[in-house]
Amino acid sequence: QVQLVESGGGSVQPGGSLSLSCVGSGFTFNRVHMSWIRQRPNKPLEWVATIAEDGQATYYVDSAKGRFTISRDNAKTTLYLQMNNLRSEDTAKYYCKESSGLQTKGWDKRLGDWGQGAQVTVSS
Repeated sequence: QVQLVESGGGSVQPGGSLSLSCVGSGFTFNRVHMSWIRQRPNKPLEWVATIAEDGQATYYVDSAKGRFTISRDNAKTTLYLQMNNLRSEDTAKYYCKESSGLQTKGWDKRLGDWGQGAQVTVSS
């Protein structure tokens, strides 16, 4: 069974930084793309970033480019998201998820196994 456990996050002022981690198990971590997806209050899921199996390719939503960095450690089956220069609109619960390829839309928590997410709150 797929298990994804997100950690990190917290509260920070605008312009601050936070980092997230996600430990995956129950699947072959180094053979799948890994993504971060977020859900703002009362909004649908929004894709944020994806990293390829070997970490050589990364993809970001436009609002995250230049501010967020996705990375992975396959030996530790862990995914990371470093978030800098945070904005109030980054406030959301952040989830990690595996996929067979790049997927920028159509995420649905009713499909597959999801973790509990990590809350990020950006507020002055």
